[in-house]
Amino acid sequence: MFTRKAAFFILLLLFTTSLAGCKSGEDIQWKPGKPLDASKVKIGIIYLDDAESGWSLAHKLGIQEVQRKLGLSDEQIISKFNVSEEDSGIIEYAISGAIAEGANIIIAPSWGFMDVCERMAEEHPNVIFAHASGYKQNDSNFTNYFGRLYQARYLTGIAAGLKTQTGKVGFVAAQDITNSEVTGWLNAFAMGVESVNPDAVIYVSVTRSWFDPAGERMAAEKLIAEGCDVIAQHCDTAQPQIAAAKAGVYGIGNNVDMSGLAPGAVLTSAVWNWGSYYVWLIGSVIDGSFTTEPYLGGLTDGMVDIAPLSPALIAPGTAEAVASAKERIIAGSLSIFGGLMETNDGRQIGTEGGALSDSEIAGEIDWYYHNVIVLD
Repeated sequence: MFTRKAAFFILLLLFTTSLAGCKSGEDIQWKPGKPLDASKVKIGIIYLDDAESGWSLAHKLGIQEVQRKLGLSDEQIISKFNVSEEDSGIIEYAISGAIAEGANIIIAPSWGFMDVCERMAEEHPNVIFAHASGYKQNDSNFTNYFGRLYQARYLTGIAAGLKTQTGKVGFVAAQDITNSEVTGWLNAFAMGVESVNPDAVIYVSVTRSWFDPAGERMAAEKLIAEGCDVIAQHCDTAQPQIAAAKAGVYGIGNNVDMSGLAPGAVLTSAVWNWGSYYVWLIGSVIDGSFTTEPYLGGLTDGMVDIAPLSPALIAPGTAEAVASAKERIIAGSLSIFGGLMETNDGRQIGTEGGALSDSEIAGEIDWYYHNVIVLD
């Protein structure tokens, strides 16, 4: 009888402990419309690669800013690296793993993660999903965010246009004319060049890959052989900048400040400050104000900017010209995609006194500005 009673009390104790564990698990869940204590926040972020350069590094730096400003520990960050956006099974495995480790916020900063996030958000209503560069969302726990990096591209175009001596500026593009993001932001760069150097031409070499170190280097070398003495880029690695430094010409970096990787070449870089959004996002989860309204940032809120101009490399008057244009963009007196714009095949886009909308800039630019020449 004693043994049975002892066994009963042991089972009761285990059952009670189990219930307490369940309650603890419920306590760390996010619930729509409810605040979540900062100590219970756990962020799972899914990276395309090792997050040591370019696009992914910019997001990694943004998460580090969240930790600094909101006081989150390393244990509250779950990072999944080298997650291919080409395989939905791999994406789901990475996200499921983060959730199993306690993540109540999933950050998915790549276009190819979108559809899996949409489906998994339905399966996990107590987990927030935030997807970069996409357009899908729901009304409870799935949002999207992006930024107007073309504003920073325009400013870097000013630096390039004032620096070139040959009148030929190179641009390594990850995708061709069918990709509105790459094409639109290239056009903004070309407009920035034209604003200070109307006779300059932008030569483009397309790699057809977001991440191709060898291809990006060869594209830059092709542009340099064409006579381009400033090399800009919309691709992930610093290889175009390294090629520029090796050839004794200049460059404009992308995503993060690339000056440290190509000393003596980089004039500035168009950069993402994802921390400005991530701090706001996580703050809204903590105070209970989170909504799935999409977020589109820019120069105004600091989501995009340019890296510090190199005083030793930029042409005279560059800092003043960039500062003036930046001030006008923020004030709204300079609309980059405003008025009539001429394409390189002789068409006219836009209207007098009008401006392209955010949705048109994001998804409908399938034309090149008139000073753009594509080599391949």
